[in-house]
Amino acid sequence: MHRNMVYVTRVAILASAATILMLLELPIIFMPPFLKLDFSDIPAIIGAFALGPLAGCLIVMLKNILHVSSTQTAGIGEMANFLVGTGFVVPAAVIYRQIKNRTGAVLALAAGTFSMTLVAAAVNYWVLIPLYQSALHLPLEAIITMGRVANPLIVDLKTFIVFAIVPFNLVKGIIISLITLLVYKKLSPILH
Repeated sequence: MHRNMVYVTRVAILASAATILMLLELPIIFMPPFLKLDFSDIPAIIGAFALGPLAGCLIVMLKNILHVSSTQTAGIGEMANFLVGTGFVVPAAVIYRQIKNRTGAVLALAAGTFSMTLVAAAVNYWVLIPLYQSALHLPLEAIITMGRVANPLIVDLKTFIVFAIVPFNLVKGIIISLITLLVYKKLSPILH
């Protein structure tokens, strides 16, 4: 029983940190203005490395549940963040569980970044952008135009995915991975 409470407490603390970090969003140059970088996946990946893939998923889920109260996207942005964040933390945690050293961490974070990018591309193309169109009555042309302002190579949905969603998630994954590599070993003893 005590062990379960410690696990729940660690997940809750990391989810709280992720929720706070989710509020701090930074624009990335050459990206549409609605694609903003936040650092909320850092506590999730640290939790996934220390406590396992389920903990990482729970942290990603909890931060989005807490954030949905202040949403401007009818919950679609939070759903996107959950799906893409889970696409990052699960493969990374599974690989890190098998190879628990610096090389394993680098491989895990690279795999997580690649997976997150693929999940983001697929989910945006088939689910999220259609949801934005129907739920928020946002025409596809408006989305494409916002993308084109940042990158003139964006002319339709496919080029939006290739020239906005894919590079954004690669950049995000690399930044989150580098910060994780810098802080994980320092935080690991506290979580264990």
